[in-house]
Amino acid sequence: MIGPCVLPDDVFDALAAGEGGRSAVLLLRRARRSRNLLLLRRALDGPCGGTAEAAADLLAGVERVAPAAARSVVDGPAFGTWAARTLRDCPVHRRGGCAGRDLAALAVLAAVRAAHPARITVPVREGRLALPGLGTVTGLGEAREALVVVEAAGFEGAPGASAGGCRVRVLTAAGERVLPRDPSRPGHGWQPVAVLDARHRGLTLRLPLETAAPELPALETASAGPAAWRELLRQAWELLVENHPRRAEELAAGLNGIVPLPAPARGVASATSRHAFGTVLTSWPADPERLALTLLHEFQHSKLSALSDLVTLYEPGGGPRLYAPWRPDPRPPGGLLQGIYAHLGDLAFWQDRSGSRHGPAQADAAWRLAQTRAHVERGLAEAAAHVRLTALGARFLDRLARTVRDTDAVGDGGGGGAERLARAVARVQAGDEAVWRLRWAAADDAGTDRLAALWRSGRPAGPLPATDVGAATGAVAGPGPEFGRWAARQRGAERARPAREAADAVLAAPHPAQGWAELAAAAAEEGRPGAEVLRTRTELVRALLLRLTARRTEPPPGTAPPPGTAPPRAPDPLSLAAWLADDAAEADQKTGRRTGQKTGVSMSQNARSPLAKTSATG
Repeated sequence: MIGPCVLPDDVFDALAAGEGGRSAVLLLRRARRSRNLLLLRRALDGPCGGTAEAAADLLAGVERVAPAAARSVVDGPAFGTWAARTLRDCPVHRRGGCAGRDLAALAVLAAVRAAHPARITVPVREGRLALPGLGTVTGLGEAREALVVVEAAGFEGAPGASAGGCRVRVLTAAGERVLPRDPSRPGHGWQPVAVLDARHRGLTLRLPLETAAPELPALETASAGPAAWRELLRQAWELLVENHPRRAEELAAGLNGIVPLPAPARGVASATSRHAFGTVLTSWPADPERLALTLLHEFQHSKLSALSDLVTLYEPGGGPRLYAPWRPDPRPPGGLLQGIYAHLGDLAFWQDRSGSRHGPAQADAAWRLAQTRAHVERGLAEAAAHVRLTALGARFLDRLARTVRDTDAVGDGGGGGAERLARAVARVQAGDEAVWRLRWAAADDAGTDRLAALWRSGRPAGPLPATDVGAATGAVAGPGPEFGRWAARQRGAERARPAREAADAVLAAPHPAQGWAELAAAAAEEGRPGAEVLRTRTELVRALLLRLTARRTEPPPGTAPPPGTAPPRAPDPLSLAAWLADDAAEADQKTGRRTGQKTGVSMSQNARSPLAKTSATG
């Protein structure tokens, strides 16, 4: 099953533009299959190899007689995650909990699909025997393992052979269970993995609703069971085939499963594992539009993960924690590129919806389209400034930027005009970045002291000091309800709060982040000098303002200002930002440094790509 994978120039460029088509997806799928098999080989050669050897032998036996059945398992939702987890958790092997044992469950799936005889021991956890892609046996009590026997039709005269050509028995010390003749149907102590089918205009999507992966929680699906998922997928698939036919062909060729997640407190949670090509993890989306958008977005992640196995888009180094406007937390370079690429799916979705809806629904789609486009443009600028792109990485983002530029301009969004809509989106984005800077970035104390001394003496600021962006730990919430309410008001606002008024509010209360968000948005909209610094170095402007204000308001102990004198006026944040921007820009021109990032990006590469010679096995 392992073979070389050559990625032609035109396929690379098509993928970089956001799509690629069915043939590109099949190429990425073959590459990922080779990678999974190489990971299997590495796992077998490692500390966990002994526990996985019997299952690997069974899988190899299935491949000899039914290659398609073996491929379907290696390509499936659970295999890549199993291999990655086993390689990562090898030290656990010494404590008797080796993840290598879980390959046995996948080998059972291959044997069942091939109707191939098998006898293999599979782990039992908390009374549950999970067979990914097939189902879960429950109520096994204290058993820690079970012998699973797959009997082919006529094998040892098995009278219970299923219509699929085999019978599956599960044996523990407490007794024997026999799976239903049709394993897709529930039975006593048996919860099958449901298969969701959707068909429209001759294009079929067939996805298991994977609830049997051993690392998944046991989900209550009564409110959103297989029937509800099946109907929702049918409606979402019709929407995708009708409005995004080329992307629908990609999804039909590449998607291989939906993993239901617990519902969050608000909204929809979705994700993709880089080790499970084509698998979408999502909570119940509730409406077909949301499911269609989730499938488009998450499959973009899968495509880029598989492409990254074949080519190197960036080198180590650069900024380790970067700003991504669609996330509340700092992102590493790879995470930033993933987010940019995934939002191309959102861009295509909202472009279509903004042109096909009417009234408030059209206004909402137009807003989301403009916001998504602004997010991608800002992400591209961040990548250009802070990611150490290879030649191929620069070429990739250049093709991607062309797609963004070619996106049709938004409509009037329901009565305000495209220009008004763009201004509102820009206000929200400027405010969001300012709040993000205040939350995650810390100004250098020594550098701030130096700037304060230069300001008092009337000298130029010079190069801006370095900043430290903190790392996110644990669950990360968004910027908060106060910012959310402000951002919501911008959609209906004609213009930002006057910058002078926003600056006075910041002087009166310099600590709250909301005031700085309004100031950054207003300064950007009015084109004020220093607007870029207010947005991209908010933490520095605030730290400097607080430093200068503290010196002004704290006289030495036991002293008082002379009678009849007033304390010096507090420094104006607009003036501070303009001072930092003007003098820093002059210094940066001499040193070749940049203080901020622009919202456009061009990274054209004239050299011929070496991709035609690129070969990889996964």
